[in-house]
Amino acid sequence: MSHNTTFPAVRDITAAEQRILNSCDSVFEEVLEFTENMVSQYGVLNHEQGVLDVVEDRLTRLDLAPQRVHMKHHALCSHPLYAPVDWDHDHKYNLVSQLNPGAAGKSLVLNGHLDVVSAEPSDMWSRPPHQPWRHEGWLYGRGAGDMQSGVAAMIYAVHAIRHAGFTITSPLTIQAVVEEECSGNGTLACLNQGFGGDFALIPEPFGAQIYTGQVGVLWFKLTVKGKPAHVLDTSAGINAIEKLQRLIPWLKGLEAELNEHHRQAPYDTMAQPFNLNIGKMEGGNWASSVPSHAQLEARIGFPPGMSANEIMQKVSDCIEEAIAKDPAFADQRPILRFHGFRSEGHLVDMKHDGIRELSAAHQSLTHAEPAHYLSTCTTDLRAFHFYSRTAGTCYGPVAQNIHGVDECVNIESIRQTLKTYALFISRWGQLESRS
Repeated sequence: MSHNTTFPAVRDITAAEQRILNSCDSVFEEVLEFTENMVSQYGVLNHEQGVLDVVEDRLTRLDLAPQRVHMKHHALCSHPLYAPVDWDHDHKYNLVSQLNPGAAGKSLVLNGHLDVVSAEPSDMWSRPPHQPWRHEGWLYGRGAGDMQSGVAAMIYAVHAIRHAGFTITSPLTIQAVVEEECSGNGTLACLNQGFGGDFALIPEPFGAQIYTGQVGVLWFKLTVKGKPAHVLDTSAGINAIEKLQRLIPWLKGLEAELNEHHRQAPYDTMAQPFNLNIGKMEGGNWASSVPSHAQLEARIGFPPGMSANEIMQKVSDCIEEAIAKDPAFADQRPILRFHGFRSEGHLVDMKHDGIRELSAAHQSLTHAEPAHYLSTCTTDLRAFHFYSRTAGTCYGPVAQNIHGVDECVNIESIRQTLKTYALFISRWGQLESRS
């Protein structure tokens, strides 16, 4: 796929479009208040109900008729894009609002996730992470940037058009999903139940730029067992925590190999696009006992074009080599399990009409060409690409410290996202004036 885009000439904003942009300004304070309401629910994994309730209520109040789209585990788990997880999500659901399903015209999907990652330890934050606050042009709180402000902007872009006196007559679908941060199964459930479109737009917090591609991501767990003993003679035991740590250099070697030998264009311009992260470790049960068990959870990135099976095999081969060469594993083999993300990377089709129209909307508002952003993470965009070869991209607010301490989003960048989405929707789809 080419990453060279021929940008269209800047289009003047029409009187009708200006009405829509003025409407965006008039509802903007509601966008911020809606974002703060979502942030205050702290929708971490398996505790998303509060934020779902907030969004369902707001969609209803905006006359956007939300419906609950359940995860349906049995229907999902046989799908090749399903990411196996350790928890039950049969009781979970996403929220979908459909305008004009089956109508003539190009269809559009606006997709955003409601779930957030843990903010622990919360005492590192300036204020409690689930109590949003504004300071010097930034809105703070877990999820403010990633990505509840974007969800608010995309929903209110639709509302602003209607508030300005227009009716959207072409097909448009809003998806507010769960489990983006760990599996992507929420968006997959929506697509698997027929809620697709011709183009997908996701307001992830990468700023007012065109998202051009993303890496693959694999999650895995490694568990080792040791031999418990009293610390009066530690040599009588085998320390599982220390034993587990011996595997990390081997995994770092795999990371180095991926970055040295698999950095093909466009990722060849980056020194290290494929990152290993040891995200969680636990083990033992008593400070004065040699620990008998330990486990780590990790994430590794891999290049577009490499399949999930290929990267899983590479991780497996890496551990097998460690077992063969390190005598510490002679007595008992580590247990390797894959869970959560097994998501392949892809590049965005930069010649698609949707990309050109989004670029044109950006130019009309800013009088400048949009920058491009090549990502070293993953988003739910992959589900649209691999499920139905639906084109799409990300374009959203500017955030800082996402997944970190004092996460925040630039308030004016939310306004920019709101207006760009409203202008894009008005040009991509079909509108009728009610006045």
